[in-house]
Amino acid sequence: MQFKGLELDSFQEEAIASIDKGHSCVVCASTGTGKTLIAEYIIHTHVPQGNHIVYTAPIKALSNQKYKDFCEEYGKENVGLLTGDTTINPQGQVLVMTTEIYRNMVLANDPLIDSISYVIFDEVHYINDIQRGTVWEESIIFSPEHIRFLALSATIPNYKEFALWISTIKGHQVDTVFYGHRPVPLEHFVFDKRLGKTTIEKVQRDILEESQFDHVIALANKKKKGKKQKHHHLPPPHHLEVIPELKTPALYFCFSRKKCSDFAGELAKKENFTSTEETRYITQYVRENITADIAKMDATKLLRHCLPKGIGFHHSGMLPQLKSIVEHLFGKGLIKILYTTETFSVGINMPAKTVVFHSVDKYDGVSMRMLNAKEYFQISGRAGRRGIDTHGTVIALIDRKYTNLKRLEKISTVDDEPIISQFKLSINTVLNLIDTYDDKTQELLVKSNLDYFVRRRQKKKAVHIMASYRNKIKKLLKLQYITPAQDITSGGYVQATKRYYLTEKGRFAKHLYANELTFTELFYLPHFSELSDLDLLILIAAITYEERRTDYFMIKGSEKTYRRIMKFLEQTPIERDINKISLKRMINFVTCWANGGTFLELMNYSNLQEGDIIRFFRRLVDTLTQLQHADTNQYERLEALIKRIDRDLVADIK
Repeated sequence: MQFKGLELDSFQEEAIASIDKGHSCVVCASTGTGKTLIAEYIIHTHVPQGNHIVYTAPIKALSNQKYKDFCEEYGKENVGLLTGDTTINPQGQVLVMTTEIYRNMVLANDPLIDSISYVIFDEVHYINDIQRGTVWEESIIFSPEHIRFLALSATIPNYKEFALWISTIKGHQVDTVFYGHRPVPLEHFVFDKRLGKTTIEKVQRDILEESQFDHVIALANKKKKGKKQKHHHLPPPHHLEVIPELKTPALYFCFSRKKCSDFAGELAKKENFTSTEETRYITQYVRENITADIAKMDATKLLRHCLPKGIGFHHSGMLPQLKSIVEHLFGKGLIKILYTTETFSVGINMPAKTVVFHSVDKYDGVSMRMLNAKEYFQISGRAGRRGIDTHGTVIALIDRKYTNLKRLEKISTVDDEPIISQFKLSINTVLNLIDTYDDKTQELLVKSNLDYFVRRRQKKKAVHIMASYRNKIKKLLKLQYITPAQDITSGGYVQATKRYYLTEKGRFAKHLYANELTFTELFYLPHFSELSDLDLLILIAAITYEERRTDYFMIKGSEKTYRRIMKFLEQTPIERDINKISLKRMINFVTCWANGGTFLELMNYSNLQEGDIIRFFRRLVDTLTQLQHADTNQYERLEALIKRIDRDLVADIK
């Protein structure tokens, strides 16, 4: 079978046959095998029928790339992009969106849902993500019966169980397609300080020989009184040492954003990988795509120094415009060495000859840990270009003292770690369940999560998900977000299918997807109107802000405003809930931007990187928009606050 001028592989034909039957399909196939073609077949066949197709992705870089690709293929007028940051053509037939946006749409019963025929979940193994996995599960659980799914992933060892879960809770056929062959095989190496590029086995043998030698020396020293044993520890290899071993283009993955830019700067001082013609193109392209306000920033200056030499860096702390430049140049093969974080490992169609791990340990938000097999193969899968390379090369830098070589050998051999449910009930979910469904359906949906299904199937003790649900009900009753059904009559009688209904506060909170109770309590304070617009904006920002351990904000001169806001919150529920440090941090920072300060001025108030600042303010705008939907009486006031934030560089990413 041919599609778009390409002869399809058997697994692609199998998936397409499933789609033609109107089934859902879980496709588990190696990176670089062409899973996206199956998604494009759905779009190609369903758009002419007037149906809407939703394409969800776990990261914004992938969403942006798919939006551009689909615009070129199907025309801008037919494609929309919906993320927390951006809304473009929301009425398009092909809608690229974050999974969070889709989940919110199905919970809110958005009218658009009725016309959606397929939802494509790219990189569906993100259901395993501790922080965001719940969103993926809820997206499937709350989708109406008529919607079918195409779930794509390179790594789901328990893909059959996953498909059976969807089939069981949604009541329709879910087919599975597995394709384990990788068109460009991978060769795995380590880079050791002493042996250079080598294998784990050779390093283990060398360590054993070294320990045996040390043992002989130790015995000899015992015979010499007072002679102390000297232990020599090899330092970890430096990133510059491995560069001569790399076939370019190469992706050098580093789990520190600062190291990405620092390493690129260090390499640019020593090497130049581009021809005169390539340098000329890069310089001109950068000049044409960097505006005057961006040009003055330190990150821009460093990038302009590195890029003409074929060296780049890419991470989530960069300005979107700079990331776009790097992605374009790497896609054209003009960046030979790209230092990047995990953001470049998910789905983006930009493979390289070589992938390097600076370390196989990462900080996951809680502690330092070694990569799991799923993460290792997700990243290493970027190596090897189909139709160009005979193989891809993967190199992991190791530290003999700290790297667990046995564990590294295991995770680099096979991904046998199943996806595990991360389902957690939120206040928003409970409120929407109560508002939309009768009691019987509420319980059915709560018990539809993957963990509950797996435990019941394996005849293990079921988790007490309903106990968690009832505890949240008790809390909402106490706070008067819901009220018992006997207090609500319809036509002179009480409806028996629901025990609880939302109060006015509950209807407010159901529109909010984070910090629901805190925001609701704030807006329902009796003296809420006494809060000035700027103080309200600072408070909303403080509640929205997610603290990171390395963040610094200038708080000098903020004491007067801090005391005024805390006086307003005195003896209210917010006084206990508000993070006092976050409030102090937001005062100068938000005031500067809200009062018309420039982006360069704003950067003096914190150590946040440019992309982090924009992402925070986009999230703040999204929060303000949610609050507008929750309280139409405050719509104009909140709209004025949005306009103070949504400007210049913050607005440019739309």
